[in-house]
Amino acid sequence: MSFLVREVKRRDLPQIMELAGTFNLLNLPADERILNEKIERSYKSFRGESGAPEDSEYFFVVEDVEKKKVVGTSVILAKHGTEDFPHTYFDVQKKERHSKELGIGFIHQTLKLRYDSDGPSEIGGLLVSDHYRGRPEKIGKQISLIRFLYMAMHRERFEKRILCELTPPMGPDGRSEFWEALGRKFTGLPYAEADYLSLQNKEFIKNLFPEEDIYTCILDAKGRYVLGRVGLSTMPAKHLLESIGFKYLNQIDPFDGGPHYGAALHEITIVKKAKTFEVIDGKLAPFDTMALVALDHEDGFRGCLTFFGLKDKKVMLPEATKGVLGINTGDKVWLTPLSEGAL
Repeated sequence: MSFLVREVKRRDLPQIMELAGTFNLLNLPADERILNEKIERSYKSFRGESGAPEDSEYFFVVEDVEKKKVVGTSVILAKHGTEDFPHTYFDVQKKERHSKELGIGFIHQTLKLRYDSDGPSEIGGLLVSDHYRGRPEKIGKQISLIRFLYMAMHRERFEKRILCELTPPMGPDGRSEFWEALGRKFTGLPYAEADYLSLQNKEFIKNLFPEEDIYTCILDAKGRYVLGRVGLSTMPAKHLLESIGFKYLNQIDPFDGGPHYGAALHEITIVKKAKTFEVIDGKLAPFDTMALVALDHEDGFRGCLTFFGLKDKKVMLPEATKGVLGINTGDKVWLTPLSEGAL
């Protein structure tokens, strides 16, 4: 079975609606109007027509080529955080408090609300159909990592810092224990409504949340437990990001308490190892080395996970891969090996 990772097309909207409807992602909701806007914004972004970085959004899908079915998605926001719409987060800090008279002391964990008006690029929108998880083709890995190969191809379009906001443990009804323990007390809003409003306007966060340090010892046990933790279903994404250079930033989402992970663009291994090669004819020996391969095709960005071989500093690819990507001998591709010492 063949899988193609490519930029989203307008024709994908019904299938993405169906896929998004099986999940509960705020940045990729099953809302036809919002998804259609994202697709149009992505079309302009891939062609360099979106203008300012904060208006650029790159929407990727992975397609089961045989079934012509979209089975996964991922997104890059070129810039998350401006003067008009800052990136908002809690800084997680530690503070020591001592009493000489009593001879006791405590190390407290505190939260401090921060605003970033010159924010990083952000990755998100990662979805994979339940029927395609755990497959040997590693669908989730493909659709997640291909974004970094695209960044390597177009570094000038992205910030020097890359951010990922990971999802914490949530209740079966989407309940956020962190929000119930903290945010709801200052806003009176239910979690889903507050999180949705924050996409449109962050004014209420600045005016209703406390400016002072918040000592987490005042939160209930459930709220403290989820703070900075990753939900079970998000754990594979966390491990994958850590394997390519991402680290916990000691920052959390002010709504659900989910951890923020980040990395410098040039330090991400997929970006560091990316190189361009000319495609040549040649029969592959039984190769066990895999790579992400991509190019800017006349039909838009295309990529996949494939075996490869090198000869005279040029690359050989399986015929099936060349067919899926629509490439010919002599074409140039970008390639990042997924094995140490492969190049």
